[in-house]
Amino acid sequence: MAVKIRLTRLGDKKSPFYRVVVADSRSPRDGKFVDIVGTYNPLTNPAEIKIDNEKATKWLNNGAIPTDTVKDLLVKSGVIKKEN
Repeated sequence: MAVKIRLTRLGDKKSPFYRVVVADSRSPRDGKFVDIVGTYNPLTNPAEIKIDNEKATKWLNNGAIPTDTVKDLLVKSGVIKKEN
């Protein structure tokens, strides 16, 4: 099972709110997931990012692959170090 850390969309039309979840890569975007790692609210200024560092690190160590957007969020929250 290929596991990814990705965003799932919540919120109303034109007011998105996202959960950072661990899910099977074959499941749909808003479908079944394994674990909730955090949240992301792009509408606040600055954008609000809440990530559970322990859960994120655990899943990364177990082989979960973050999407590009989630990777940026993990770098901003300090879970992983920025690559040059």
